[in-house]
Amino acid sequence: MASSVGGSVAPGPRFSGRNTPSGHGSAGQRRIKLLATGKMPNYPICWATTTLQRSQPLVGRPNRSRFFTGPLSGHARDGATLTVHRGRPFMSTHHRTPSLGIRFVLAATLGACLLAASQAHAQLINQQVGGVSIDANGLVSKIQIDQLNSLKQDRLAAMQPVPGALQDKGLRKVSLRQLEAAIKAHTQRGEPLSDEMRYLAGIQRIQYVFVYPEQQDIVIAGPAEGWKLDALGEVVGETTNLPVLLLDDLLVALRSIEGAQSTGIQCSIEPTPEGQARTAEFTRRLRNPGANIDPILRKLEEVAGQRNVILKGVPTSSHFARVLLAADYRMKRIAMGFDESPIRQLPSYLQMVKTTGRTPRNMFPRWWLEPRYEAIVGDADGLAYEIQGGSVKCMTEDQMLDAQGRRSASGKTDPRTEKWAQLMTTHYDELAAKDSIFGQLRNCMDLAVLAALIERENLTAKAGWSMPLLMDASLPVEEYHAPQHVDSMATAVNKKGAWVLSISGGVFINPWAPLEQAKAGPQLAPLRAEAAAPGKQWWWN
Repeated sequence: MASSVGGSVAPGPRFSGRNTPSGHGSAGQRRIKLLATGKMPNYPICWATTTLQRSQPLVGRPNRSRFFTGPLSGHARDGATLTVHRGRPFMSTHHRTPSLGIRFVLAATLGACLLAASQAHAQLINQQVGGVSIDANGLVSKIQIDQLNSLKQDRLAAMQPVPGALQDKGLRKVSLRQLEAAIKAHTQRGEPLSDEMRYLAGIQRIQYVFVYPEQQDIVIAGPAEGWKLDALGEVVGETTNLPVLLLDDLLVALRSIEGAQSTGIQCSIEPTPEGQARTAEFTRRLRNPGANIDPILRKLEEVAGQRNVILKGVPTSSHFARVLLAADYRMKRIAMGFDESPIRQLPSYLQMVKTTGRTPRNMFPRWWLEPRYEAIVGDADGLAYEIQGGSVKCMTEDQMLDAQGRRSASGKTDPRTEKWAQLMTTHYDELAAKDSIFGQLRNCMDLAVLAALIERENLTAKAGWSMPLLMDASLPVEEYHAPQHVDSMATAVNKKGAWVLSISGGVFINPWAPLEQAKAGPQLAPLRAEAAAPGKQWWWN
């Protein structure tokens, strides 16, 4: 058993709720979820034991979700304790972070003591991003509305009030050096990171990067405001509905950028060779499906099988990777008409096929999302930079599928395919304000460009500061189930006897491309002087 902090019970969170049978385990055993409403230790990877049943570990990441799940027998009583351990349960000593436990008192009232939730629901809390959930086997699916509502309630209960000064709207600056110092102080005290740290003080875009050799600091600046939860349970601006930048994504970008030079940062959902061959054979034999297309579509999904998720350039278990996957998945569902577009200016591709022109035969449209920046402007000393015109563009190409199921570029683009890509690009910012996963993708692109700028221009050397803690894996990032597979989805629009049955796509980020468009900006030097930190605080307006 790990010892408690200071050899005594540490003041900390209270737990409330009730027990509910889950259908698992022996009689009297309950599958429970513990929701912390107070401070939790900053252990992104941790486990817990209780005085009720020490042999069964609880698992969770309390610095973000503040939940533990697991089977417990009996009922919690006043005075029962929960001990949180750093690391993972049942790991060998040489792989495990040195054990340190923090013990908390479990508060109970009249036998109705622990908030009911199944293990699957608690896993959902940790695994859902952008309306997309991934199970322990890596299977991607759309989150259901009842699960989403519960997710929002739980995340809202865990959120801290936004400090008054952070509710102001305008240009906000964040000192990476002072942020690192604040994170270090919290971890040394055994305190969780605050919401303002995890949400980078509410910054929603990176507009400026300033280097201060005299303070050995790098400062980022961008529009910011207070935050709230949106309909998907994601953290967005109070008035703009645009998602905030996340510390987790910043750490992943900084640590991954060097290794991403050979591949870029990319995500795609690709059919297997076997699935392609079966699809080609199935469509070759398909003749006049008639009015009832649903049985054929379900059969097509079956023969196509699962598609593989391909992720490169960032850890597959990171939130950054999850954003890439969720944006790609969401784009496909909108294009195929499975999800209604949140903006009227972007109809589904299949609707465009239905209402315009003739149907393309044996052609599989493909779209992918890339960064769209006007330029990176820098001053003569290389100490101030402006990232101009950051957005996202949708690219397209049609593919052919031969009789053996092999895909190849067709060398041309169907006008409707190109039109859909143009609409996606033109209205991307409006889409991001309505569907936060597309805003999160744009934020990840900003952070990747920031990391590439720091690496390419050697800004840490100019600052005389190497970001030691931010670059150190001892400051861990949140881990998620790594996405591996997506069930094939088929839909169709009857158009002059032909059927459109499949699309594909992805996300590709080359964060160095905007740096090739760099140009001089003499006006940045005065801005850099004005943006200097007023003291030791890590953010300011």
